[in-house]
Amino acid sequence: MKPDILSRADIQLVISNFYKKLLKDDSMFPFFKEIVAEGTLESHLEIITDFWEDLLFQTYNYKNNPMQKHLNFHQKMNFEKRHFESWLQYLSTTIDADFSGVNSENMKTRALSIANVMKVKMNLYTN
Repeated sequence: MKPDILSRADIQLVISNFYKKLLKDDSMFPFFKEIVAEGTLESHLEIITDFWEDLLFQTYNYKNNPMQKHLNFHQKMNFEKRHFESWLQYLSTTIDADFSGVNSENMKTRALSIANVMKVKMNLYTN
């Protein structure tokens, strides 16, 4: 049986492996092209890890507004429904590759909820 996500290190593993998949996908890479070109990917991954650590373990390390950041980015580069579907698929398969348990399922459920809210806010839910 696989272990559950129990620590920041576990979240870092998920996020690192998840982003490796995203960056190899030609339809997803453009969303990250700027942070890769600027050399700020590692910093970005730490921020994403903070976000998920807050959601899973209530650490209160994340200080940004992810919804507003994505809405602002949507004005620069349009998200489509398929991008959220790919994001969810990659995250779920990444989690499932190494982890199983309450926190693992919670992370996938929270991701689905986040994606659905973002699609509604971006008027993509029914498109």
